[in-house]
Amino acid sequence: MKKTLLAASMGLLISASALAGSMKADIVDTASEAGTFKTLLAAADAAGLVETLRSAGPFTVFAPTDEAFAKLPAGTVESLLLPENKDQLAAVLTYHVLPGKVMASQVQDKGMATTVQGDTVDFSIAGEAVMIDAAKIVATDIEASNGIIHVIDSVILPN
Repeated sequence: MKKTLLAASMGLLISASALAGSMKADIVDTASEAGTFKTLLAAADAAGLVETLRSAGPFTVFAPTDEAFAKLPAGTVESLLLPENKDQLAAVLTYHVLPGKVMASQVQDKGMATTVQGDTVDFSIAGEAVMIDAAKIVATDIEASNGIIHVIDSVILPN
């Protein structure tokens, strides 16, 4: 009896662990776990967008890395993070987000898409390089529970 109960308990524990491992994190947690989006996440927090990025979505995020933010002119990030620039920061960040789930295979050369911010982004393909505006997409189709993340090498700015 003890062995049966122990075996059943172990089976339940293993099943729960497998299920937990198969659940995907949301966009915010997925970006946080990657460790290369600290600036993006700090900016999302300052702009009040974290809860939106945790919501059901789905969203497609073109996520600039910390290195991408470092390419901006000196003082730009610090200025955008100031409370008085919250609206401008939110506009820049939401320009990196498309409503819905857009996989890399759906991107077409000379394609366009309307961002959550309201402006359109342009896609282009040159050889192996896929671009969104002037940023190169360096990693694609990182799935989260509420959407997709594509990693980009530069911050893109609204028109």
